[in-house]
Amino acid sequence: MHALMTTERTRARFAELQDLLARTSARGRWLVLTHDNPDPDSLAAAAALATLLRKVFRHQATIAYGGIIGRAENRQMVKTLGLRISHLRHLTWKNYRRFAMVDCQPGTGNNQFPEQLSPDLVFDHHPIRRSTRDARFLDIRTDYGATATILTEYLRVAEVEISRPIATALLYAINTETQDFRREYSSADRAIYDFLRPLSDLRALAKIELPPLSLAYFHSLRRAVERMVTVSTLVVSHLGPIEQPDIVPEVADLLLRLEGKTWSMATGVFNERLYLSLRTTNPRADAGKLMRRLLTRRGKGGGHGMMAGGWVGLEDGTNGKTEALQNRLATRLAKMLKKNPDRLQPVDWGQIVREEYEDLT
Repeated sequence: MHALMTTERTRARFAELQDLLARTSARGRWLVLTHDNPDPDSLAAAAALATLLRKVFRHQATIAYGGIIGRAENRQMVKTLGLRISHLRHLTWKNYRRFAMVDCQPGTGNNQFPEQLSPDLVFDHHPIRRSTRDARFLDIRTDYGATATILTEYLRVAEVEISRPIATALLYAINTETQDFRREYSSADRAIYDFLRPLSDLRALAKIELPPLSLAYFHSLRRAVERMVTVSTLVVSHLGPIEQPDIVPEVADLLLRLEGKTWSMATGVFNERLYLSLRTTNPRADAGKLMRRLLTRRGKGGGHGMMAGGWVGLEDGTNGKTEALQNRLATRLAKMLKKNPDRLQPVDWGQIVREEYEDLT
């Protein structure tokens, strides 16, 4: 029943979009913007929206991102599926008259959309921000697990033939965003996943899911494990300088798998910013709200129920001040979760090795 209801919901919204774009000149090229350091959901949703604009409304559209595509799986996704996407440094804003944002919103600090502009279209599954309400058209569905699901529904309503590369991108996006349907998903996400699977290139998907990994990746994992500190059900790791920001949420996801832990946080330093990722197994939590409280006005952050991210600008990049900031944030998080921050202690790896040896003997 829910899937049927969401289809009718999308039909109504698509009709509104049709009416809006019928009054919009096709001469102005669209810029479809992802968030910085885009993940599969942002990339796939952008590709779906660009497809809709081109095939249904005959508008020209360019997909663009800021930051870097750092995670090996995400780079492999773009390469294997041949996704056409440009970095903003190669583009000029004045060459575009219409703007769309996917999987992000204006004023959140995780994208390069200029403050003086208002987007024409916004599609997202994160809680709505005040500045987003100025958009000419918005579709924000916090009950959905992925923005890719929303845009796939639009393609279905528009009866657009979805190519195998785009279908594969959307399938992978839903899979990663919901973590194989273990985290924050709706029946609509499941229904769209089932619809996309026979349309997808499963061989290409396997190639995306298991890309070659650099030595730097394993070095980051080593540091993450070596620098773990824990108290009660919370685990935190400060990675220090990193080669790309995507490793931070990847480590946060990994830490949450530690036995007995229900909250994890990872941090890393990149380009004079301290990036943070927060994860929880509690489906009733509001990690996005917690992240904003954690950062206060000093940084930018957001998210939703079980996952959140943010960053703090580093005015002074000296190691001492950065380490002090990381420790303050860990202490503050522990207090907010009602854990004793004085008991935040490094993992005693020597003791663990000794216990394992005794068990074997």
